[in-house]
Amino acid sequence: MEPTRTLIEAIHRCSTRCVLALTGGGSTASAQLLSVPGASSSILEVLVPYHPHALVEFLGHSPTQFCSATTSQEMAQRALDRARWLAPGEATLGLGCTASLASDRAKRGEHRIFVSTADYQAVRTWSLILLKAARERAEEEAVAAALVLHALARSLGLSHDVSLPLLPGEHVEEPAGADASIRLRHFEQHALFFAEDGQLQTETRWQPDRPVVLASGSFSPLHGGHWRLAEAASLLTGLPFAFELSRANVDKPELSEEEARRRVAQFAGRAPVWLTRAAQFVDKARLFSGAVFALGADTAARLVDARYYGGDEQAMLEALTTIGGLGCRFMVADRAVSTGIVSLADLPIPSAHQGLFAAIPPEVFRLDISSTELRTRGFF
Repeated sequence: MEPTRTLIEAIHRCSTRCVLALTGGGSTASAQLLSVPGASSSILEVLVPYHPHALVEFLGHSPTQFCSATTSQEMAQRALDRARWLAPGEATLGLGCTASLASDRAKRGEHRIFVSTADYQAVRTWSLILLKAARERAEEEAVAAALVLHALARSLGLSHDVSLPLLPGEHVEEPAGADASIRLRHFEQHALFFAEDGQLQTETRWQPDRPVVLASGSFSPLHGGHWRLAEAASLLTGLPFAFELSRANVDKPELSEEEARRRVAQFAGRAPVWLTRAAQFVDKARLFSGAVFALGADTAARLVDARYYGGDEQAMLEALTTIGGLGCRFMVADRAVSTGIVSLADLPIPSAHQGLFAAIPPEVFRLDISSTELRTRGFF
């Protein structure tokens, strides 16, 4: 049997679901993958953002170089984000290929190919410089397609391989090791924005002149109460809403990257969400000046409880002053707890900070269920 077909059959037998993003070359690999039965088991989607504007839109920003290792890595990460949205809870992989091949006009630079793959363990990159003017365009495309299949096989841990039609003097730079620093690079930032389609917007920045309602939570799981809380606050303020999930929590260990991605994926196709490491609301206010935070009365109670500031009441008052100074405020919904209903009126709000808080009338919304209760009842 032809080695390429044997390799592709092995790829299709893997349990990993893949999204491929290809520009400048390598698209023949997608045709080869889709021409072998079983492709629906492994290939979720193939994207070809070929025009520069299309690639800019796909990445969310204009790359410094359109054909580079960095761009292929960003494409792979984008493809992984897409795969996670399309196949939540499954093993996924993103592949990005960017190539500069022979065309109908002479190129001053090198003819080169970069292929990267991204999964939950690492980002890996393969690169190849082609001998210039040694092949026709179709021949260079065949090399790019072969490198795509080679990188895919290696990333999936397959022993099968495809022959790379290299010329004397050409050499594929294989990844020296899994570069976990690339995978984590975005999470070193203070806040990440995932658009409603589930894609990470790498160049998005908070715009304090365009305030929104932010519903913050751990979302384990996301449920209807979260949505209705955000919608109620949005209705009362006239502002659009988004969600905020913090990997850090005052009472719990930090979320792993995989768990953070799983929780973020719950919003894909439904609403935008910010991923942060802001454990306290004073930290959130520093990130999202001018925001209106929607929360339940039980969460609001922590804002004015000195225990959550190391027992220091002065630290609590200073935090509220900082939050107010950053133009933030709170919309608070009544909360059903084991001892009854807790409302904003029950909370010991310091008199100097009463203006930071406004109640969501119970006839508009009351929070009667929690993620913890849903887990206890076995719904998730």
